[in-house]
Amino acid sequence: MKKLYNRFKGTFVELNPQLKKYYLFLGASLVFSIGLQIGLGYLGVPWFISIGLVMAIFILLPMIMRRRQMNGMGNSGGDSERGGGGFFGTGSQGGSSGIKYVCLVCNNKHKGGTCPRCGSKMQKADF
Repeated sequence: MKKLYNRFKGTFVELNPQLKKYYLFLGASLVFSIGLQIGLGYLGVPWFISIGLVMAIFILLPMIMRRRQMNGMGNSGGDSERGGGGFFGTGSQGGSSGIKYVCLVCNNKHKGGTCPRCGSKMQKADF
């Protein structure tokens, strides 16, 4: 039993802090859900209602936590002015959206199609 505990402890210590925090929150929500189910059972609430309520809480709490973390990182798709990575670096260009292109002939930056300066269709994407 001690060997299993040491293996688990070593694995848990090696996790990154965000994943460790998520697992601790998941375990705490499980304990809270079971305690709520026992408390509702003592109050006389039918078992199918208490199980439904506990399952809803056990599913919704991690989803809320994940959404809060994504909003903190800036990847929620809301404000593009906050910066924060996103898909292909969206939101990192100071609020501008879309892909910019650079003309290979005259080195002009434009939004797409043909180059407005020289009319060339030779271009590369600039993320």
